[in-house]
Amino acid sequence: MPADRPPRPAPALPRRVRVGYGLGSLATGTFSTVPGLVLLYYLTDVLAVPAAVAGAAVFLPKAWDVLVNPLVGAASDRSRLRGGPRRPFLLIGACTLPPSFALIFAAPDLRGGAAAGYVAVLFLLAATAYAVFQVPYVTMPAEMTEDPAERGRVLAWRVAFLGVAILLSGALAPAIAHAEGDTPASYRLMGVVVAVLLAAGMFGAWFTTRWAPTAARGEAEPSLRAQLAAARTNRPFRHLAGMWTLQALAIGVMLAGVQYFATYTLGSASAVTPLFACMIGPLVLFMPLWNRLARRKGTRYAQWCASLLYIAGALALAFTGAAGPVLGYLAVAAVGIAYAGLQLLPLTLLADTLAADAVRTGKRRTATFTGLWTAAETLAFALGAGVFALVLAGTGFRSSDADHEVAQPAAALTGIAAGMSLLPAVLAAASLWLLHRYREEAQPTAVTPTATAPKAAPKAAPNEDLTRAD
Repeated sequence: MPADRPPRPAPALPRRVRVGYGLGSLATGTFSTVPGLVLLYYLTDVLAVPAAVAGAAVFLPKAWDVLVNPLVGAASDRSRLRGGPRRPFLLIGACTLPPSFALIFAAPDLRGGAAAGYVAVLFLLAATAYAVFQVPYVTMPAEMTEDPAERGRVLAWRVAFLGVAILLSGALAPAIAHAEGDTPASYRLMGVVVAVLLAAGMFGAWFTTRWAPTAARGEAEPSLRAQLAAARTNRPFRHLAGMWTLQALAIGVMLAGVQYFATYTLGSASAVTPLFACMIGPLVLFMPLWNRLARRKGTRYAQWCASLLYIAGALALAFTGAAGPVLGYLAVAAVGIAYAGLQLLPLTLLADTLAADAVRTGKRRTATFTGLWTAAETLAFALGAGVFALVLAGTGFRSSDADHEVAQPAAALTGIAAGMSLLPAVLAAASLWLLHRYREEAQPTAVTPTATAPKAAPKAAPNEDLTRAD
């Protein structure tokens, strides 16, 4: 081939591969949303589990993901199973996560500590099954194509299905759970319905990616210790990951508190559905506006704006009890607008940072850094429920079952309001110090909802987990 002839463009992926891969986000978005939204409340207000014990039952299984994710990644990298290194793991996850999830909410007639033990064991199995699916799933776009534009089209479908999953599962799960007055039967039905949604996304992604080509292979470090050692050499990544971990923790605390805020501050358990719609509804609506601001003023500037808006909205929530429900809904809507930016902008900053690392080191370490990013995010969201549970326990919250409603002391009501508002605001404010310390080492990229990679270093572009929350 003559030296002056441009390289032949990579072939476009079949549309069924792009759409089918995106289907997997129905599962990742649903499993990231529903347990954080309903599981703690299910334990304390349906199964009469003390708040501190319930917090441990929710936190520990998800914290396990931080340890199991590197093991799954290493096993997938070394896999010689028929069907490629990734798809067999997708199938294993698809066969195990939906039934495990349904069984979480199908507890026998247990209350208190026994119920917590049952839920914790099933949630641990579900979290492990999720890791088996998610870790290979997020590495696949880079291995399908080395063309950043084509990868962007793949991730566009992932973002679209992620938004659908968060909105659908976040509205549907509480509505079903509260349809019959928070009874074990209503939660059991909710578990089955959500399990069907999980199965649809996971089996859909597994089946359709059978037609995906393999253009490249990237490998993560084989252990969490090796990943942490690599991260120590990249100061911008440490500051950025630290900032997002604190912000994810703030979001996790607020997500765990939404149901309690609806029940005890707004006076209606069913109010959680419009509250959640106000929080998540702006995700798709306002993301293009954050995109435009980032292009005009820079991604870091837009991240400052989104963070400050989140803090303002969280602080306004503290006055809902005095000002009335309207302020609560407006404040949650402001939080939702900020959340749209917080879903997109840190991932774009991550793209710049990892592209710069590839240029600086000559190594393709995207899998390593995105694995750490995912682990930190998972831990933060899990810890959010645990922290809110500690707030409940510390303020004297009284657990109950579905048949016996109990009056809460004034301190517990104050704790719910503060845990939903002041605590997330403080955590988000602390993250601003790390955002201030963060300095980009690459030219900023144009922000898109697909979080595609910088043109300056297309072969080193981040590819794995450049969407939320999965």
